[in-house]
Amino acid sequence: MSVKRANRRIRLLVALFALVFGLALARAGWLQAVKAQGLDRLAANQHRETVDVPAHRGTIYDRRGVELAIGAPATTVYANPGEIREPRLVALAVEEELGMSAEELLPKLADRSRGFVYVARQADPKDAEALERRGIVGLGFYPEERRRYPQRSVGAEVVGYAGVDNRGLAGLELRFDQVLRGAGGTKTIVKDPLGNTLEVVESESVEDGGDVHLTLDHTVQGQVERILAQTVQDWSAQSASAVVLDPRTGGVLALAVEPGFDANAFPGVPPDRQRNRAVTDTYEPGSTFKIVTISAALESGLVSPGTRFTLPYDLQVADRVIHDAEERGTVTLSVAQILSQSSNVGVITVALMLQSEAVHQWIKRFGFGRETGIDYPGETRGIVLPPEKWSGSTIGNVPLGQGIAVTPIQMAAAYAALANGGVWIQPHLVDRIGDGQTVKPRRRRVLSEETAMQVRKMLRGVVETGSGTAAHVPGYRVAGKTGTAAKPDDQGGYSEYDYVASFVGFVPASRPRLVIAVAVDEPRGAIWGGTVAAPAFAEIAKFALQYLNVAPDAPGTLAASG
Repeated sequence: MSVKRANRRIRLLVALFALVFGLALARAGWLQAVKAQGLDRLAANQHRETVDVPAHRGTIYDRRGVELAIGAPATTVYANPGEIREPRLVALAVEEELGMSAEELLPKLADRSRGFVYVARQADPKDAEALERRGIVGLGFYPEERRRYPQRSVGAEVVGYAGVDNRGLAGLELRFDQVLRGAGGTKTIVKDPLGNTLEVVESESVEDGGDVHLTLDHTVQGQVERILAQTVQDWSAQSASAVVLDPRTGGVLALAVEPGFDANAFPGVPPDRQRNRAVTDTYEPGSTFKIVTISAALESGLVSPGTRFTLPYDLQVADRVIHDAEERGTVTLSVAQILSQSSNVGVITVALMLQSEAVHQWIKRFGFGRETGIDYPGETRGIVLPPEKWSGSTIGNVPLGQGIAVTPIQMAAAYAALANGGVWIQPHLVDRIGDGQTVKPRRRRVLSEETAMQVRKMLRGVVETGSGTAAHVPGYRVAGKTGTAAKPDDQGGYSEYDYVASFVGFVPASRPRLVIAVAVDEPRGAIWGGTVAAPAFAEIAKFALQYLNVAPDAPGTLAASG
């Protein structure tokens, strides 16, 4: 080959290299000058991730500082499918460390059209840490909380529960969700091509939720639940409810229903088991309701405790015939005896003296037919017919606790007014919110102190010599009333087999510290409130009085019982 020809080839090769270099240089200049902003934006999007930073949900405490609902550490795992090269291998790794189904997870990880998918919400922190140590590109991790209930079933219907996003779904978790939840924030993370965090470039601050302190006592609550469960079992009942409150403050110490449920397992619990029936469900109260008519007649000056009436066995009221529970002849009873012996004819005789409009007004005055205002969601107002819908026979059944529907919390609040010298106090579950916002319940006078004292003395007679002797607590004077009410049937009448047995009372009767209402739905083997509900009242009262160190007001009966 000639030298001349070789030089020509060298020059051609140099020119080709120069052309390629020139084109590359022009392309780089065009990218920097024209497309720089768009490419910067694309690069930033490829290496930036914005994630939510949840707030710490406040804790729910009982009256003694015991935790009823807490936030437990958890880790949420997420993925950017666009960064995952081997979706199947990643799915298998997640299955191995977190126990999830790889087959169910694979479609999400393989969908490159999505920039963010959850892999596992609120996973166990140790399992998530093991997965993170594998250094899988495309997976991200951030700390979160999952709601936990250390007392499990104790107070579950009261506390309620929060869902996977830590939002309250039931009970006090729902009622005070805004307080407990706080406000979450966000943070924007810059990562390198391998998925490692380089820096946090932006963030919105997190405002943690506030704590809620209850009047509820988890020890009393747990014991009441145990007693109710035993009562349901002993009498093959459908369910049972109980309220324990302090009549001096309106603070609820226990608000229990059985059967109950474990709040930690709420997704698998039927809705019917989750509600607190002491607040949300109604029943016909039967004879426990007779205190309204007797109190009204005393307060109105129509009768005194010693006023005596000659009473036949039955009494015609419009198209109804009222009679007492046990067949008898004509008797003469005082007002006090009418209440202690639970005479239906006697109560209706007094109600006829008051007349329908006054009876209705006193029913409303005691708080029936409207919500008590307890700080629990879903409270039922009950059913009280307005006066214009009363028939001629209504005066013959409503004063007996028939044709009217109430809740256990309403009954407890009404008896608490008698125990508290005639002053009705709004029942409440929350003592304070955060560090200082103390709950101040509403108060109103229902009766004079003198009338309240008279009725209290009469109710002592129910337990000492009347239908409520099974409610006796050694060492203490007990005041209360039994109730036995047939349940309405589907034909507009009353069942011959299904009843609600109840007892409502307070102790010590001389200086009441506890009001306790017990209702047992559809007991079998016995239906009477004095047989089914009064013993449960006595067992609850005995435990709570000792637990709270309440001094006996009848120490002689304590010695006699020993």
